[in-house]
Amino acid sequence: MSETSPKLRAELEGIPTYKPGKPAAAGGPVAYKLSSNENPYPPLPGVLESVTGAAASFNRYPDMACTGLMNELSDRFGVPLTHLATGTGSVGVAQQLIQSTAGPGDEVIYAWRSFEAYPIITQISGATSVQVPLTSGEVHDLDAMAAAITDRTRLIFVCNPNNPTGTAVRRAELERFLDRVPSDVLVVLDEAYREFVRDVEVPDGVEFYRERPNVCVLRTFSKAYGLAGLRVGFAIAHEPVAAALRKTAVPFGVSQLAQEAAVASLRAEDELLGRVGSLVCERNRVVESLRGQGWTVPDTQANFVWLRLGERTVDFAAACEGAGVVVRPFPGEGVRVTIGEDEANDIFLKVTEKFHKEL
Repeated sequence: MSETSPKLRAELEGIPTYKPGKPAAAGGPVAYKLSSNENPYPPLPGVLESVTGAAASFNRYPDMACTGLMNELSDRFGVPLTHLATGTGSVGVAQQLIQSTAGPGDEVIYAWRSFEAYPIITQISGATSVQVPLTSGEVHDLDAMAAAITDRTRLIFVCNPNNPTGTAVRRAELERFLDRVPSDVLVVLDEAYREFVRDVEVPDGVEFYRERPNVCVLRTFSKAYGLAGLRVGFAIAHEPVAAALRKTAVPFGVSQLAQEAAVASLRAEDELLGRVGSLVCERNRVVESLRGQGWTVPDTQANFVWLRLGERTVDFAAACEGAGVVVRPFPGEGVRVTIGEDEANDIFLKVTEKFHKEL
């Protein structure tokens, strides 16, 4: 038998592995998971019933066109059906965007640190990542990102609010940046946390999409809507881009359960807004408490907070886990901590108070 391995693409060599948030250990001391930016609330009213009804027919393929969901999104955002595309979470749609725009020899620009999947999906496509450091205030350096554009640039991600820092780019800055981007370069406004934004100067990316054919907006049902386990996201983009996304989509990728749950969630918007409002209030309490303890915390417009801890990051994460909450460490940089149940946030704040005194 030959010992020669099948030939695989060289681009996959050294590709980083996506690291999900660590789960709470079964039977262990950890009681709360604050590592994945999940919504602590149960499904919105009507969602569980919709999913239960759809489950009776999961021996059948789902509606590949996501007709009901697409119609609901078209009405909700006031956009043509041809300007919409769905996928397996916003990260799935992001991968489709790179597949549609970039390959070997092309460049994809994004801030760093930003969403952990960007370098992975870029490398899978064979394109080259161009990582532009955040400013000292943990915000996108849009001037540096504009300066990094070359004739090889095909796509630019702007994660707004940014994961994992929670910081957001404001309207005037973003408009100036978009004015500098060539019209044949696609700018993707990744707005997975849009529902948590309270700064009126942080724009809704759909505003820019309406005026600029090279702007695409990503959204997800995983965060505010609480459908992380069902994997459904969508893009709003002008027809050529949206059509390309539909071409690169995995056939039947969005299950019927996910489609029905997303539609029911959109129809429960009043309850959604109430829950998001409560999480924002709790976010504000956590941020104020941390700053009162002496921590430097960037202004966050997402459902998490960011603490830059450098070499103490892993120690801090271990202290949190020992106390009963699991957070998301980025070794050597900092920790991202989701706003969860009040009890979980209280445990986290007890750890930060003790840890800060020992710094």
